[in-house]
Amino acid sequence: MNAKALHTLEYDKIIQKLAAAAATSLGREEAEKLYPSQELRVVERRLAATDEAARAIALKGSPPFGGITDVRASLYRAKLQGMLQPAELFEIAQFIMGSRRLNKFISSADEELTLPLLTDLCEPLTDFKAIEDEIRRCVDEQGEVLDSASPELASVRRDIRINAGRAREKLESLIRSSSVQKMLQDALITQRNDRYVIPVKAEYRSHFGGIVHDQSGSGATMFIEPEAVVQMNNKLRELTLKEQQEIERILRKLTEAVGERADLLTGDVELIGQLDFIVAKASLAHSMMATLPAVNDEGKLLLRRARHPLIDQKNVVPIDIELGDDYSAIIVTGPNTGGKTVSLKTIGLLSLMAMSGLFVPADEGSVLCVFDGIYADIGDEQSIEQSLSTFSSHMTNLISMLGQVTSRSLVLLDEVGAGTDPAEGSALAIAILEHLHRIGCRMIATTHYSELKAYAYNREGIINASMEFDVATLRPTYRLLVGVPGRSNAFAIAERLGLPKSIIEHARGEVSEDELKVDTMIASLEQDRRTAESERKLAERLRLDVEKLQQQIADERAKFQEQKAKLMDEAREQARLSVAKAKREAEDIIAELRQLAQDEGASVKEHKLIEARKKLEDAIPAPAERASRAAAGGKAVKIEPGDEVKVLSLGGQRGHVVELSGNQEAVVQLGIMKMKVALADLDPVRQQASAKTKQQAQATVVKRSRDENIRTELDLRGTTLDEAILEVDRFLDEAFLSNLGQVYVIHGKGTGALRTGIQEFLRRHKHVKSYRIGSFGEGGAGVTVAELH
Repeated sequence: MNAKALHTLEYDKIIQKLAAAAATSLGREEAEKLYPSQELRVVERRLAATDEAARAIALKGSPPFGGITDVRASLYRAKLQGMLQPAELFEIAQFIMGSRRLNKFISSADEELTLPLLTDLCEPLTDFKAIEDEIRRCVDEQGEVLDSASPELASVRRDIRINAGRAREKLESLIRSSSVQKMLQDALITQRNDRYVIPVKAEYRSHFGGIVHDQSGSGATMFIEPEAVVQMNNKLRELTLKEQQEIERILRKLTEAVGERADLLTGDVELIGQLDFIVAKASLAHSMMATLPAVNDEGKLLLRRARHPLIDQKNVVPIDIELGDDYSAIIVTGPNTGGKTVSLKTIGLLSLMAMSGLFVPADEGSVLCVFDGIYADIGDEQSIEQSLSTFSSHMTNLISMLGQVTSRSLVLLDEVGAGTDPAEGSALAIAILEHLHRIGCRMIATTHYSELKAYAYNREGIINASMEFDVATLRPTYRLLVGVPGRSNAFAIAERLGLPKSIIEHARGEVSEDELKVDTMIASLEQDRRTAESERKLAERLRLDVEKLQQQIADERAKFQEQKAKLMDEAREQARLSVAKAKREAEDIIAELRQLAQDEGASVKEHKLIEARKKLEDAIPAPAERASRAAAGGKAVKIEPGDEVKVLSLGGQRGHVVELSGNQEAVVQLGIMKMKVALADLDPVRQQASAKTKQQAQATVVKRSRDENIRTELDLRGTTLDEAILEVDRFLDEAFLSNLGQVYVIHGKGTGALRTGIQEFLRRHKHVKSYRIGSFGEGGAGVTVAELH
């Protein structure tokens, strides 16, 4: 990748923004090493990782990087058996905890989103919780070794506190003496060299025995350790040295434990740095309102409302550009300050960002190419080397890049051929563009030369473009118009500014008639384009309004149908319950009649009992199947003698047709009895087909088992947990009786409360052998798969 192009296109400023988005120094270090890749697979993997991080942040929020620092230096010293200080050990404990929390965060997000790249990245992370707990038992947040680190340390510190208390008590009793107070500079106890002393006036030095440890700067105060506390201070000193020895032993033991795992922990540090770097890319995308671009290595580029990432989003004007299909080069013309240079930089910088695995500030559907090199000669660079002229500087850059450009390169040229005689400059510009065009690279060039408009018009694969200029306001709109060459606005601007009309007319006379015709043609094209653009926007608004209205109608219709079905179901259920109650009462009466007949030796005809039961069945509201048949006009399926049928009014009892009785009824043999049944009340088990019909249908008939209506999945979305438990219990009983080995319970993702409740119920259910979350092709975290006994 051309280093000068990276600097010219301000790629380093994007890297600075990325580094600032990192949560740790580890991530910043990775960000600062980022470099565009020329390999399509690498770029696709980088973008996929950024996309996974963006989706994880959108679902779960920012990953927990708190407490994680770069502990590699401490790990290296531990590996070399150098003793770590308490603060360093505590940082390592914090790192171990942070590593575990990050791994848990990614695992949780992966259950709902499927994040293969981030999961693979975190998989090698180790969890040395035992070391973390041991460090926290011995060291506190302030980097102090705790008494709980060992019984010996606790005992020594207890003795230190006791002896220190005794020494202070002795000295306090001494300084409270009235005879001593007049000899003291201040009535207080202090320490020098870890020994308790009192401040004595210099003139009373000889009145005190003991040891002088220090004196004030003026010499007026002597810090004396009285002889009465010398032995106590000696004891304190011994205990202090013993404390230090025990602390050192504890620290060496902890350091040894860390050193044994230093290599693994160092690997964890690097992995977390990469994870922070990927998350920083996602965070940068969010702050820029950037999107995931598609990438290719075929030279195709399509940017929809692309914005320069370093310009304030409130002021930047989006551009649309396409390159690589119908044309491979674009020649942009237009006035200064019209936005040509910004457009060039936008295209180049967004290409570099995509090649680095960064989202780009453009609308969805944008496509970028992975180039083997991006070369830029931007005219607004003000760093001219070795006192070269503007033209010489441009030529030096061009000569350097011409030897490196290939058919897979992107070349960005600003004001090509500028800085010299216009005639020679335009001729040289055409020659350079023609040479690059023959190479086959993708190229975008800006120019003031009108001769290049004709060149682009006559060359296949090259198209004109311009930066729009509003003559009414004398301001550029900064919009890139592909397919429309730029035109001179000098006369219009001069006239608007008040230049005398006679001078303007004289100037027009100096311009050739052909150039005026071209200018008029371009003006007409611009007017037509504005009209077409306005009409397109109006049509787009109308289309959106119509789609919105259609969606509203569809929603209202669906809502109406849902309410209608709900009301019908409620009415049927209410009627069914009422009739069922009456049927139970009638069955009780019939049973009593039978018993009465047996007791009195009378006889009740069985067919009369069946007819009475049939009347009760007819009173039950038709189920959905019968209701739909009635809604279709009550047309009965064609039934012939010998057909096996189900009698719907008798709960689906099977029989066969003996004969037809007219056009509305049939005589059906049900076990040992015959009865007349309406044709509409019969459902054929299998229809008699002609030999020809059977032959035609043989290829498409699918045999089903008698358990064809048994469900293998249960959809519980939209239900409460209590309702769901009842449904699951009934569903599992049906599946168990049907000898199903595996069933699917669909509960959706949501907050996870429904899934948790259902899985807890499955864990305790007698028919459930095991259960698991659905795999990728089974519905993921929205489905639980249960294995039955």
